[in-house]
Amino acid sequence: MIRAEQISKRFGKKVALSAIDLTVERGCVYGLVGSNGAGKSTLLRILSGVYRPDSGCATLDGHPIYDSPIAKEKIAYVPDELYFLPGADLERMVSLYRAVYPHFDAERFYLLIGEIGLSMDRPIAEFSKGMKRQAATMLALATGADFIFFDETFDGLDPVMRHYIKGMIAEDILSRGASAVITSHSLRELEDTCDQLAMLHQGGVVLESDVSGLRTRHIKVQIAFRDEYDESRFAGLPIARIVKHGSVSSMIISGDAEDVVARLAAMEPAILDVLPLSLEELFTYELSTRGYVFEE
Repeated sequence: MIRAEQISKRFGKKVALSAIDLTVERGCVYGLVGSNGAGKSTLLRILSGVYRPDSGCATLDGHPIYDSPIAKEKIAYVPDELYFLPGADLERMVSLYRAVYPHFDAERFYLLIGEIGLSMDRPIAEFSKGMKRQAATMLALATGADFIFFDETFDGLDPVMRHYIKGMIAEDILSRGASAVITSHSLRELEDTCDQLAMLHQGGVVLESDVSGLRTRHIKVQIAFRDEYDESRFAGLPIARIVKHGSVSSMIISGDAEDVVARLAAMEPAILDVLPLSLEELFTYELSTRGYVFEE
């Protein structure tokens, strides 16, 4: 388990992180969402031991990560701004990773690279942005690390490769009981990937929740009646949000889905549909209840 406890970090006068607390359990995919400048990359660099926090502590199984070679053997980090040795090809990068990670699985790496068709002896500098991202991701997956951090991992990848990379990360987590932390500025990017999600805003965690629990606490309903009505018709229902267009109302309602639908059906509506509820809608609602309002 990796824990961040009261982590703060400044760069000059800029506060990058302020009293961050979060926990990443083993065997999960943890998503960090936030706009550019929210502190996602800084947090990953602290959790991977690249940066020392100004205050607070990042630990792996209770042991501080910064300056700990043993902890860092269990962590792989794919940064937003990728780095490869100057003039290196993938064979040279394999040699480097073998030296750093005692459990690096070269055979698995060759298999993964073969599946996506990257050349082992072509200079990485000649790779496209997406190819470099693929190479860095496969190197990380082959490390055997218990925790793998991906900063904007899907940036520069086409839709097919995005789907493939998501599948590879999920397979790695399931097969080894490892954990992945993925950052993105888009909730939609992580919609079908993460077990746990946290949103960062201005250097702080404004919302953290398990995805399954968040989904089961709310449902989205579209309802219409033949006669005129207003919100008073739904008095007593735990409505989180309602938007009415003509005779049709779209609502996010808290509580047990079966009970809510039964109560609405008893009103004999002309239309009653339960719709998929996106993480974006859920997070927008949860944040609004905490007093956060975002322009985007």
